[in-house]
Amino acid sequence: MKVAFATQDLETVNAHFGWAKNIAFYDLDAGGYKLDHVVSFESDLSEDGNEDKLVPKIDALKGCAILYVAAIGGSGAARVVAQKIHPVKVEKPERIADLLERLRQLLNGTPPPWMRKILRDQGEKAADFVEE
Repeated sequence: MKVAFATQDLETVNAHFGWAKNIAFYDLDAGGYKLDHVVSFESDLSEDGNEDKLVPKIDALKGCAILYVAAIGGSGAARVVAQKIHPVKVEKPERIADLLERLRQLLNGTPPPWMRKILRDQGEKAADFVEE
């Protein structure tokens, strides 16, 4: 599955979705993860109320299953969810590698319901989990 991270420094999730300088895209499966690509944004990212700044970011997310952010506004979250991408807000800056490792461990165990839905929708893993 493809996982995206809103980041200013390419090492931590430390950016508001609308203000992120970069979105780092990783390919993740039960065996591991690797950086796929990074999309950088240079426009006036801090302008509140400028919904146009979200369009290239939403377009860049095509094919992603999960988006990690430090924060995301209501409009941005609605647009992300409409693309069938699961947004995840981190409470404090977290290392991308740590988040990817936790996701990998979830894939190898019993994923939570939201992840099972992603896996089922992407056809990556049979839905053979016992319902809780």
